[in-house]
Amino acid sequence: MSKTADYTVPGLGKDSGEEIAGLLQDRLHALNDLHLVLKHVHWNVVGPNFIAVHEMLDPQTEQVREFADEIAERIATLGTAPSGLSGELVSERSWKDYPLYKASVGDHLTELDKVYTGLLEDHRQVLSKVGNIDPITEDILIGQVKELELFHWFIRSHLERA
Repeated sequence: MSKTADYTVPGLGKDSGEEIAGLLQDRLHALNDLHLVLKHVHWNVVGPNFIAVHEMLDPQTEQVREFADEIAERIATLGTAPSGLSGELVSERSWKDYPLYKASVGDHLTELDKVYTGLLEDHRQVLSKVGNIDPITEDILIGQVKELELFHWFIRSHLERA
């Protein structure tokens, strides 16, 4: 069974469509992973000010799920079947698993800072690759980077020393 159709979006070219879909698949895996990590932290953060972080993560989690859906639908529009399978996510990812379980606010936010940094660096890398080929995908990624950078700032603001 083929993962790709005999078409892509008009004006793009099948090879370019498949290349972009491949780049987006990695972003889909990263967003699905981030969603799971955010829920994991939500459930396992403890200590002073835990409720602020616990409640801060819910809107981030929901937005990241929407970003994953947007990326998956773009992959499908490009003529490739998106994968939301956990086994593929684990076998194809280039990053390490989140290291903490029950831990303090500071420890979790320090790790989330690393997660967001890696995800944003990779999003920007893909953004630079698709910019001259597909302005629609570029636009999607620009919007996501904007919001993800805001969420990253929320995390970093908790870690900043006054």
